[in-house]
Amino acid sequence: MRRLGPWQIDRDPAPRGWWVLVVSLGAIASAFLAAGALFWAFGIGPARAYSTIFLGTLGDARAAPEVLRQAIPLLLCGVGLVMAFRAQFWNIGAEGQLLAGAVAAAGVALFAPLPAPLVVPAMFAAGFAAGALWGLLPTLLRLKLDVNEVLSTLMMNYIALFFVEWLIHGPWKGQEQRGFAYTDTLPPAAWLPLLPGTRVHWVTLALGLALAGGLAFLLARTKLGFEIRVLGQNPTASRYAGINPLRTTLVAMLISAGAAGLAGVGEVAGIHHRLLAPDQISLGYGYAAIIVAWLARGSPLAAVLTALFLGLIFSSGDVMKVTLQMPFRVTDIFNGLILFFLIGSERLLTYRLRRVPRPAPHATAVSPGPERQTGAGIPEETGVAESK
Repeated sequence: MRRLGPWQIDRDPAPRGWWVLVVSLGAIASAFLAAGALFWAFGIGPARAYSTIFLGTLGDARAAPEVLRQAIPLLLCGVGLVMAFRAQFWNIGAEGQLLAGAVAAAGVALFAPLPAPLVVPAMFAAGFAAGALWGLLPTLLRLKLDVNEVLSTLMMNYIALFFVEWLIHGPWKGQEQRGFAYTDTLPPAAWLPLLPGTRVHWVTLALGLALAGGLAFLLARTKLGFEIRVLGQNPTASRYAGINPLRTTLVAMLISAGAAGLAGVGEVAGIHHRLLAPDQISLGYGYAAIIVAWLARGSPLAAVLTALFLGLIFSSGDVMKVTLQMPFRVTDIFNGLILFFLIGSERLLTYRLRRVPRPAPHATAVSPGPERQTGAGIPEETGVAESK
């Protein structure tokens, strides 16, 4: 507690919803203001740059669906990360888990002798399982050996990246590839249907929306959701309540990693129709999903809106590249600035500022000095005695 004039700063264990929204919007606005300096460096006025970006994305009927298309992997990865973060497991490995799901889906489509109607369901099942298994090792390292999950999940991303590179340059190298390394084209039965005139693979979109609603229900209405919430808020209290932290964390993390694996299936089966280099399968969706989950503030349903917002930023990369003649990777700077200001604004949610009334000044009354008494109890005059 600290006093600043008529104001007092107190700790706020449960910030109000409107204040969380104001702080989050302020962080985003600060990121956009900071990004304006980048536009100035390229000789482009920020007002012109932002108007061009919004007109070229939301203002163009042909480009607007691309926002939705970019939001699909962000939604799946982001909803999964919400689950992990609610259990206080900091999963930074959604990028590698996405690639693991993409590998599993491509493997099923290219090599599994399945009837055509079963190919797509088998790809999604394999993608979820592969993503979950890719997140299993860091989870066990954290639970059994107390290894920092931030480092282990991050390192698993690079293992997945080089594993994909080895596959497309080695045993899975396509016979029809020219110039770039990739696998053969997936059979038509493994292609996801698209919304007419767009690249939006609606099956994965519907799966992401269903997952967001299902996990919101799980967190709010089920015993497992209660255990995840208690474990995330107070691990010590969860143990006294009889909650098994190993089982609860493991389940939350497997769901989180499996959801990222589903995103990889959507990119392979809905967009590329083959396994490509890692930076072509994912434009950094796994890392950007951290921002999706952070902005969602622990709500799977809010992740739907934050995924659309990040989808807008990703789709603006093409507009900046074509119209403004700027590098596509400027979107990475946007994402970094947003995350930077979000983390920096967390202190505003930890404390609250409230006005306290000034204390009334104490009145100082002047009282006469005490009368001295004689031994007989008769007050003795302190004045000047008359001389007799």
